[in-house]
Amino acid sequence: MTRPEILVTGATGKVGGALVSRLHAAGVPVRALVRAEADFPEGVRAVRGDLGDPASLDTALQGVDAVFLVWPFMSAEGASDVIDAIGRHARRVVYLSSAGVGGKEEKPGEAITMFHTELERLVEASGLEWTALRPTGFASNTLGWAEEVRTTGAVRAPLARLARPLIHEADIAAVAVRALTTDALLGARPLITGLEPVTQERQVALIGEAIGRPVRFEEITLDEAGAQMRAAGWPAELVEAVLPAQLEMLEHPEPVNDEVERITGTPARSFREWAVDHAADFR
Repeated sequence: MTRPEILVTGATGKVGGALVSRLHAAGVPVRALVRAEADFPEGVRAVRGDLGDPASLDTALQGVDAVFLVWPFMSAEGASDVIDAIGRHARRVVYLSSAGVGGKEEKPGEAITMFHTELERLVEASGLEWTALRPTGFASNTLGWAEEVRTTGAVRAPLARLARPLIHEADIAAVAVRALTTDALLGARPLITGLEPVTQERQVALIGEAIGRPVRFEEITLDEAGAQMRAAGWPAELVEAVLPAQLEMLEHPEPVNDEVERITGTPARSFREWAVDHAADFR
């Protein structure tokens, strides 16, 4: 009899990739949903499918017990069909949501959290066992600075003093393993955070320490940052959401908690540790 498996969507991303590796190392049967060929550790089954085409998922879901769901789109359009497809095969879904969901009033950045809110509602109403993970900002988002660091030794960005408890993707993956393989987080929406708030200026300095050479933070205005993001191809709705949300965080910082340690038994990793783990990306 074939053992039930866990399907990881977003498996070629930072969080999904970390989760695939962690499940595989623990001996948990895992398959990775991909749209194209990708390399995974021996023993991890790559299966073709596209969340934008729910009809393509049935084969990938055959024999699956639980699904880690990363939604790659900026709206919830089509999500109900995807969750229906999951429900035809699996008994559990763990959704990667956002710490921005669940506020009692609208705040800047609503364009980012709106689809997460709707996905959480759909998951909860699906009849599946469910968990919605709500992490703070991903440390891996700072990889957007990598080219600048490599070529100029500087990062040009707004809000040098903006401090965030960015979370290591390995910590999100560790919590996801608990949600997928135990009943400890059924029906829960844990807010999970990095170890401590670190300013953007300090994040850049820590990246410099990790790669063994100084990296400067050159502060620019929000208008300059918006123009820079649009020139890089960011969708207008994202530019209009991200920058006001960051400005709001100066006045109302993100919370910090010990949920990663409570759930996994190990404290959250620091941004310094993340920078060391990813030094090669910045060299």
